[in-house]
Amino acid sequence: MPITAVAMALIATAAAAPVLADPVPQTPPPAVDPAMTRTGLLSIEDLGGGHERLSIASAAMRRIITVDILRGSGAAPRPVLYLLDGVDGDATSAWLTKGAAAEFFAGKPVDVVLPGGGTGSMYSDWVRQDAALGLNRWETFLTTELPPIVESLLRTDGRRAIAGVSMGAQAAMMLAQRHPGWYRAVAGMSGCYSTADPLGHAVTTITVASRGGNVNNLWGPPTSPEWAAHDSLLHAENLRDTAVYLSAATGLPTGADLVSVANSPSVAEALQTAGGGAALEAGARACTERFADRLSQLNIPATLEYTAAGMHTWPDFQAQLPKAWRVLAQALGLPTPS
Repeated sequence: MPITAVAMALIATAAAAPVLADPVPQTPPPAVDPAMTRTGLLSIEDLGGGHERLSIASAAMRRIITVDILRGSGAAPRPVLYLLDGVDGDATSAWLTKGAAAEFFAGKPVDVVLPGGGTGSMYSDWVRQDAALGLNRWETFLTTELPPIVESLLRTDGRRAIAGVSMGAQAAMMLAQRHPGWYRAVAGMSGCYSTADPLGHAVTTITVASRGGNVNNLWGPPTSPEWAAHDSLLHAENLRDTAVYLSAATGLPTGADLVSVANSPSVAEALQTAGGGAALEAGARACTERFADRLSQLNIPATLEYTAAGMHTWPDFQAQLPKAWRVLAQALGLPTPS
């Protein structure tokens, strides 16, 4: 049975967090260094196999940001893909620790950039520093500070794409529509793409609050024009010349989901978490359908992947990456995978 908008609202409001994750961390927010007024590359750690870890001083966020890069195959220059994490935003992207991104992109002629540490941030510029989540100026970092550093280091060819999952899916779409032409392609996996309507406001609030943040420090009160400015549904027209990939499942478990639950240290806790994931994925499905309808109304092409099962878990996200890559690769001018 199709999920209605009413059901979506109920699902989003009831969900405990926007992605499956551990409870809200009790660690202090990242420290701010007032003296860090210049952006620059501080160090490079070679992790082998074309995997390097950069430490970058961000003047916008007044702290050091860890960024992993996966160098592509063949001689440079190559295109670059920015790959955004979900709400946990660990120091090392879950695309590497849970999503097998390094294995998937091995041998592919693309450089992949994976920023770490975006916990609950929406990868956005916040209007105020937050007591729990610190100083967040991620849009500035991702579009102004990071590209000159990493693209110069990698000697990329100027072709860019961006993709993300859950919170990162919403953020990838926001960045693409707020910077038309900057990315050739955008992929959103299991995301929600409105912010200004009641549903979008609820989903965004849950995302931020799930990690202890105060959503009023994000874009101000709900009446602030910044909420509408970040709404990809309202600004879908800005994606007209960008290749778009969208995917979502139903919330029903896959075989991989059931294996993951069975192998968990606590099956009971895993089942409880999986219930939230089922609701979240069903909500993401309705959000995605709504956004796809808007693109269709505007005659903006999009590749849609709706799967019959999936519970907002990393095994599900990992399964979507090859499908998203087919669209991203074509837009980047690379051979389309079979």
